[in-house]
Amino acid sequence: MDYTYLLYIAIILLFTKVLGLLSRRVRLPQVVGALIAGIILGPVCLNLVSLDTSPVLSNLSEIGVIVLMFSAGLETDIAEMKKCGVASSIIALIGVIVPLVGGALVAWGFGTANPSLSCSEFLQDVFIGVILTATSVSITVETLKEMGKLNTRAGNAILGAALIDDVLGIIALTIITSLANPASGSILIVLLKIVGFFAFALLFGVLFHFIFNKWTERTEENQRRFVVVSFALCLLFAYVAEEYFGVADITGSFVAGLVISSTSKTKYIAHRFDTLSYLLLSPIFFASIGLEVVLENMTPMIILFAIVLLVVAVATKVIGCGLGAKLCKYTNKEALQVGVGMVSRGEVALIVASKGLAMGLMSDTLFGPIVIMVVITTVITPILLKLVFKEKKNKADIPSEAVKS
Repeated sequence: MDYTYLLYIAIILLFTKVLGLLSRRVRLPQVVGALIAGIILGPVCLNLVSLDTSPVLSNLSEIGVIVLMFSAGLETDIAEMKKCGVASSIIALIGVIVPLVGGALVAWGFGTANPSLSCSEFLQDVFIGVILTATSVSITVETLKEMGKLNTRAGNAILGAALIDDVLGIIALTIITSLANPASGSILIVLLKIVGFFAFALLFGVLFHFIFNKWTERTEENQRRFVVVSFALCLLFAYVAEEYFGVADITGSFVAGLVISSTSKTKYIAHRFDTLSYLLLSPIFFASIGLEVVLENMTPMIILFAIVLLVVAVATKVIGCGLGAKLCKYTNKEALQVGVGMVSRGEVALIVASKGLAMGLMSDTLFGPIVIMVVITTVITPILLKLVFKEKKNKADIPSEAVKS
């Protein structure tokens, strides 16, 4: 038996931690450091770790993304989502449609689709658009907290739209991955399977939620068993979604998180899952994304594609979400703030991209530009937010002595 994977895991954990801390020191999300760690360890730089020679890492990475999406579901406030209202729904909807169309047009214009892949070139182009629909609001929330702007009108709109954006993105990913599977059948069958999954999730989820709440009320000792049952539900939903409904496994795990999200033990379970994810699974997942990046095929055309994709990624979110905000009677400044707040793609886009790469929805050569786009949008969002939320000083605010001088 080959024990090299133990060495690989140790190297990944050390590199992601060190570079994550360095990212934090320069006020960037630690996920950026984990990505860079994977790129350094992979074929782009040192070539110390290889996923090809260690299937264990690939399996752990898959579990990592399932747990990440389960945690996202856990942290989703369903009651808050209901309160978001029409404004956040319109902002999120337009903020998904515009990047989806923009990304697909860029991919089509550059002819990035690979004919050798199993799915059609049209689906490959659309998938690039699906990647651009993603929004990682965690960076935005942290920045707004720091500036004291989280509870502003624009801040609340960003939070509400981001919640709905996540759900719409999951539905788009589910449709595209189902269509990419030849065994899925016609679009009608695909849609019926998706509806069937959500019907199953609703019925089973309500039943489980009721039983789980009753159980947790009667059992206060040894709360760790709640975490074990929750993890089992996460994996079960992921398996059923993929195996029986042709829906992405991460959709199943996200829905499982939603089922648990409003129970009395949500905070405790989320805390335990954070430990599991932070300790092992998240570093391996994010590092594995960097490990898959190959820049050997970065031709001038691919580099140009990366630049255009980055510009479109920023512009489509600002325009799409900003337009939605304007339709809902927000001021020009507030509309710009909302649009900028939705720019960061972060780990959500990486999860979608890695899933598409595994399913043959995207060529390997496009993964480098995708990672570049994700890292840069993640880095520039806090900078842009500080600019658009900057308040102009009125003359009345300036001390009289300063005016006289």
